[in-house]
Amino acid sequence: MGTRRVVVTGASSGIGAATVRLFRERGWDVVGVARRADRLAALAAETGAAVFTADLTSQTDVDALSDFLAASGPVHALVNNAGGALGLDSVENSSIEDWAWMFEINVLAVKRVTSALLPLLRAAIRTDGGSADIVTVTSIAGHVAYLGGGGYNAAKFAAHALMEVLRLELNGEPIRVIEVAPGMVKTDEFGLVRFGGDVEKAAAAYAGVPNPLVAEDIAETIVSSVERPAHVNLDLITIKPVAQAAPTRIARGQLLPAD
Repeated sequence: MGTRRVVVTGASSGIGAATVRLFRERGWDVVGVARRADRLAALAAETGAAVFTADLTSQTDVDALSDFLAASGPVHALVNNAGGALGLDSVENSSIEDWAWMFEINVLAVKRVTSALLPLLRAAIRTDGGSADIVTVTSIAGHVAYLGGGGYNAAKFAAHALMEVLRLELNGEPIRVIEVAPGMVKTDEFGLVRFGGDVEKAAAAYAGVPNPLVAEDIAETIVSSVERPAHVNLDLITIKPVAQAAPTRIARGQLLPAD
């Protein structure tokens, strides 16, 4: 088998960009996908990855991505990383538009891309042998509800369910379905998006937290899960910083042994 190729969505920043970099370091061909062409161009120049500009909430764009991939080589793995949160308002008071956006990017985009690329993953297996992988980055918010989680909890619970059902549907095929559910990850943009660009609110979430996870921690988890032996499936990987016991149980200040 020659060089394997992976598609990484949400590649323009944070976890997605870190995942592109690490796959390239490990010798993979990579196609990074995101909306922001300028960020993708910089990532391509840095890493040598191929890139494709697409809005994954648009079926037209996803179809164009599928056509591009089919014409340019095999696809052995897909990393559904694109996602995001908006606000911390209650279910009663939160914006229905915010909920719609969260479902579009965290659930429907995952469905669109997965549906579009599954035929390509199967084609690569038939041509090259071996297996294929679908990795989806969800969140501990898809497993544990918390006050203010509202739409984000609902969307990530749905994404988790999507992966559970997909794994059942693909049973009998050499395609692994892997869910990576991170806890607190300090990236440049997640908090800014959630709080509408409010830098102070975004920074406050991490204030005093010793060693929150960073994008590279999640990238390492993603890449290592795909590079496990083909018969080993890490169905669900929950990864949190030691300072975080649960979504809202977070230690702030130095971690010390009890007296």
